[in-house]
Amino acid sequence: MPWRAKPGLTTDPYRVWLSEIMLQQTTVTAVIPYYERFVSRFPTVEALAEAPLDSVLSSWAGLGYYARARNLHACAQAVAAMGGFPRDLAGLQALPGIGVYTASAIGAIAFGLPTVPVDGNVERVTARLFAIETPLPAAKPAMRAAAEALGADPDAQARPSDFAQALFDLGATLCTPTSPGCGVCPWLDACVGRRLAIAADLPLKAPKKVRPVRYGVHFWLTDPAGHVLLRRRPSSGLLGGMTELPGTPWREGIWTEAQAMKYAPMTAHWRPAGQVRHGFTHFELILQLFAAEVPKLEGEGFQHLIADLGQSALPSVMRKCVKAAQGLVAEK
Repeated sequence: MPWRAKPGLTTDPYRVWLSEIMLQQTTVTAVIPYYERFVSRFPTVEALAEAPLDSVLSSWAGLGYYARARNLHACAQAVAAMGGFPRDLAGLQALPGIGVYTASAIGAIAFGLPTVPVDGNVERVTARLFAIETPLPAAKPAMRAAAEALGADPDAQARPSDFAQALFDLGATLCTPTSPGCGVCPWLDACVGRRLAIAADLPLKAPKKVRPVRYGVHFWLTDPAGHVLLRRRPSSGLLGGMTELPGTPWREGIWTEAQAMKYAPMTAHWRPAGQVRHGFTHFELILQLFAAEVPKLEGEGFQHLIADLGQSALPSVMRKCVKAAQGLVAEK
């Protein structure tokens, strides 16, 4: 993985930190191209600290959970101001956007601190190795204690960076969610879950709650010169600081067309432009789209060239809206 140090080279805490923030709620496969583009644009923590927030949000667009990007920028500024990353867990946890896990990962991998970061892979390994049958999330304290017990081994204490990454890799490559490779696992004999023939079923998870559905309406408003009207979301809250198409708030009830048109940025000949569905962690979102072209763009927000939307800080849900609206235009 591109954020790992080559043999014999010193681990860069900036790259460890960046990768860990990107990997929250996101897979390695999805993160790698974003990571490589990001470090090409911001090769050091100082470069990231000096960059405008809009540039950071634009580079982050598509990764989701955009509070991470705002905290990333704030954290880079704090680290640059203090001349580098703190080398202790308390100092790392005091930085914006860095919690217990991320501090532990940076501490172990970049600075060799004797701590074991517990991610989803490590939870799965410990659940199977110690046959922890309590469902998640209630099982997390037991998994944390099990990981600490593993990390207390003298060999793990001597090489905390290698041990942490070895645990990650064990979960990612052998102790996988659906088909654990028990036959070639180095902990085959010690694994209680395998001995009880329940390894593949662990960790257990509590039943998922049904996500509520919210509804909204957004407007694709363009001019003959190839501009579209956008606006910026509030700096705090969901998708804070990102750009979007003008529209209604998102609510539990369905919007009638008459209700939605009160939020239209201009009076125009609006036509339906399709529907977009998008899943957030805590709710499902269904958006109705309307499109219109006017001689001159007006209304709250700012103009943006349609051809340059790929470089804008549009979250994934808005990119879906843009694609749907542009598909309607192409059909016309």
